[in-house]
Amino acid sequence: MTAGSLTYVYAVARHSAALARAAQAITGVTGSPVHLVPPTRDSDLVAVAGPVPERDFQEAALRRHLEDLSWLEALARAHHRVVEATAAHSTVLPLRLATVYLDEDRVSAMLDDRRDLLLDGLERLDGHVELGVKLYLEAAPDTPPPSAPATDPSLSPGRAYLRHRRAEQDTRDAAHLAAEQAAERIEAVARTHAVRRARHRIQEGELATGPGTNVSNDAYLVPTGHADAFRAEVMRSTASLTGVHVHVTGPWAPYSFATLPDPEESAP
Repeated sequence: MTAGSLTYVYAVARHSAALARAAQAITGVTGSPVHLVPPTRDSDLVAVAGPVPERDFQEAALRRHLEDLSWLEALARAHHRVVEATAAHSTVLPLRLATVYLDEDRVSAMLDDRRDLLLDGLERLDGHVELGVKLYLEAAPDTPPPSAPATDPSLSPGRAYLRHRRAEQDTRDAAHLAAEQAAERIEAVARTHAVRRARHRIQEGELATGPGTNVSNDAYLVPTGHADAFRAEVMRSTASLTGVHVHVTGPWAPYSFATLPDPEESAP
C-alpha cells in the first residue's frame, strides 16, 4: 500500500490460480489495480482489494462523497465491475460498498478472525447466482378530461368530468390487481427455482428509472443451472397481465445474500 492510501475490499473468495491471474487485469475504484490479500494463517481465503486515496475515503470525506449521486454511481459501477470479474473465476462474498481498512494487515486479520463465518458463507453461495425481479405499475397516459359532447351529449361537463375520473380510477384499480397477480405468479416460479429471497426498498425519486411506478424490488438466490428457467418462467407467467411490467436482471454475484457483520475496524 502506498503512502496516503487506504485498502478498499471488494469481496472475499477462495484462492485459485485462475483468480490470481484474472485479478492482475482488473481495475478497481479510482482506476487503482486490484490484487489478492491472503490471511496470515493457513487458509484458501483471499480478499479482493486495492488501494484508494485516503483524502477521498477517510470517514468524513467519504460521508460527503456518498451524498453526491454521480460520485456514488461511479463508485458502485467500479465496485460491481470488480465483483463480477472476480465471480467469473470463483464463488465470492461481495462486501458492502465502500468497505475500507486502514491497511492490508488489518484485512488479513479480518480473514483470520472471520474464517469460519466466511467459509460458511462461501459454501452456502457456491453454485448459486442472484437474479433481481422488479415489478412496475405502468404509467397511464395523462389525458385531459373530455368535453361532454365528445362523450355523451346528455352529460353536463361536470358529469363528464366525473365519469372520466372514475374510468381513470378503474384503470388504476385494474393495474393494482394485475400487480397482485404478477406477484403471486412470480412467487410460484420462485418456489420451484429459488432457494432464498431478499426484499429491497422500492425505487423512488432519482433512483426510479424503470417504466412506471416500482411496487416491488426483490432478489432471488437461484442455483446457477436454474437461472435461465427462472427468468423465462417469470416473464412467461406475467406476460398476459396488462398494466404492469416485470423486469428480471442478472445473473449477478449474490450481493443480497452475502450479509456479514460490519468490519470491526475501518478507516477513521
